Amino acid sequence: MTQPLDVAQPGGSEAALPVLPTPLREVGKLFVALYALAFLSTTLLFIAPLLVTLALKINSLVGLEQAPSNLALVAGTGAFLAMFANPLFGMLSDRTSLRLGRRRTWMLIGLLGGTSGVLVVAVAPDIPTVLLGWCVAQVGFNALLVAMAAVLPDQVPQSQRGLVAGILGVCVPVASVTGASLVNLFAGNQLAMFLVPCGVASVFILIFALILKDSPAPTLERWSVRNLAGSYFVNPRIHPDFGWVFASRFLLVLAYSFLTTFLAYYLIVQLRSPERDVPGQILMGTLVQSAVVVVASVTGGRLSDRTRRRKVFVITAAVIYAAAMFAMALAGDVTAYLIAVGIAGLGFGLYLAVDLALVVDVLPKDDRVAAHLGVLNIAGALPSSIAPALAPAILLITGGSYAALYMVAGACALLAGLAILPVRGAR
Repeated sequence: MTQPLDVAQPGGSEAALPVLPTPLREVGKLFVALYALAFLSTTLLFIAPLLVTLALKINSLVGLEQAPSNLALVAGTGAFLAMFANPLFGMLSDRTSLRLGRRRTWMLIGLLGGTSGVLVVAVAPDIPTVLLGWCVAQVGFNALLVAMAAVLPDQVPQSQRGLVAGILGVCVPVASVTGASLVNLFAGNQLAMFLVPCGVASVFILIFALILKDSPAPTLERWSVRNLAGSYFVNPRIHPDFGWVFASRFLLVLAYSFLTTFLAYYLIVQLRSPERDVPGQILMGTLVQSAVVVVASVTGGRLSDRTRRRKVFVITAAVIYAAAMFAMALAGDVTAYLIAVGIAGLGFGLYLAVDLALVVDVLPKDDRVAAHLGVLNIAGALPSSIAPALAPAILLITGGSYAALYMVAGACALLAGLAILPVRGAR
């Protein structure tokens, strides 16, 4: 999945286009509420399978010994496709001239395509079919995601974007809790665990698509492969601060990906939890972590604004997250695991509160802001592909030790904090 650190930004392809008029009329509370529910639902479509059901499905097909490497193949390939699908569908959405509207069209196409992919995964008799279904789901849901994110600059005036973007940021932990709850509610029924979150999410997405005052694309210049390729790179020699922030985000999200992707297997192997108890334990952990993320994010953002400092908060967040990973590695029971994920929520919430502000501080000072933010989004998406590929090698070298895996995650988080130290364009 495209990681949700930058919910306020659509695909990076916008920078190659003419500047479109900024909306002037403020949006009402009903619009904000429906938009938030639709965005939360879009996030739910990604999170529910990644938290529990995809791992359990693969485990049921190949057994616990082969499951990590097969999950790595499926999740890693899907994340790799997601990284490239997001800007591609952003360009297509910007140029869609159908009467249905440029955003609504891709919301509906993406929802239908992604849900079809999830259905294929749910009924798959083997790993190749799971891989095919998950790739279809990732491509479809990324088409939906980029269209949903583009509604913010399309519809929301500058005076309200901070408020609305802040509300969208809370959607990630709420979607995590909702996804874990729905999966736990239907534990034991694999088909329902996959399809019920899709059904619930589809209701709110369709409602928002119906009320959205969308329009066809205006006349825009043609897109080219060169323009698309150019949206993926910012020269770190010319903009070193940007390069260091990119590295920091990449390493922190890599640590986060180690935590989430293999959590089910960690509970089964290290904590010796029965498989039937895993959905409930992940739900408890998600509730604890999400509650702390929300509080830490709001508090950290306010403190950063008051002190006018960014770096110290990002470094502190990385150190706290590293401590959480080390605590996960040493945990011997469910209580210790819950304490560790609570600490992780504190670190990740603090990071979410300040990371985007730091990014804005160090962006290259030119007129390609959206393109540069698109490059930063790669640092949020790429680890979801790399972590599943690295983890089986780490497990093989360490004799299947999930403690060692989370030690590596903690080291990545510490390096994320160190990468911020050379940044000079922000305090």
